[in-house]
Parts: sequence; structure tokens; C-alpha cells
Amino acid sequence: MIDHTGITVSDYGRSKAFYTAALQPIGYALLAEIPAAVTGHADVAGFGEPPKPDFWISAGQPNRPPVHVAFRVRTRALVDAFYQAAIEAGGRDNGAPGLRPHYHAHYYGAFVLDPDGHNIEAVCHAPE
Repeated sequence: MIDHTGITVSDYGRSKAFYTAALQPIGYALLAEIPAAVTGHADVAGFGEPPKPDFWISAGQPNRPPVHVAFRVRTRALVDAFYQAAIEAGGRDNGAPGLRPHYHAHYYGAFVLDPDGHNIEAVCHAPE
């Protein structure tokens, strides 16, 4: 089981704003911020469902190649809401909400590129 994961972003403020807006519809919030003075290397922000952050961003040289992170959600409506919020927050379309039956019959996902080109997805595995 994965406890937490993270990515490195080139513009911490821009990415923090993007993730705050994009992840809000799926129940994620900015739960922690730790400045470089404490971490010893970079500002970091942790997002998650309260009370624990499990997705972190840190300032620095962005991951190359960009990474793919998928957030599992309970309903297809949440996938749609994530996609809309992420696009409105400045994300770039990388696959509109829809079924991806090549993965399995009920795989419903949406993909958005964040400001650094990381492929961020919301996915629902339940039938409609």
C-alpha cells in the first residue's frame, strides 16, 4: 500500500494554486505546507483528504520525464468535476472524461496536464 507520493514542480505558487483548485472537487485540500527553511531543500505542500496529506508537491527542477498520478474517486460525476476544475485552473486537456474500455469495462477517467506537463488523472472504476 502506498502511504504518500509527490512530484517536483517548477513554479511552486502556480502549482499550489492549480492543485488546490483541481483537487477540491474530489475532496482533497491543502493540508500542510512546510517551508524550505524547515525541509532544508524546498518549499513543500501536502494535499489529501483530512486529516492526512498523501500527495505532495515540492519546488525545484520538475520531474523529467513528467510523471502520471491517478486519483481514484467514487463516482463518474467526480471525474467530470475534477476535469472541469483542472481545466479552469489552467490545466491542459490530455483526455476528456469518458470510458476507457481498453483498461476494463467500467474504467471512467479524465486526464489533465498540470503546469509542468505531469499527467494528472481522476478515475472511477465503478459502473454508472
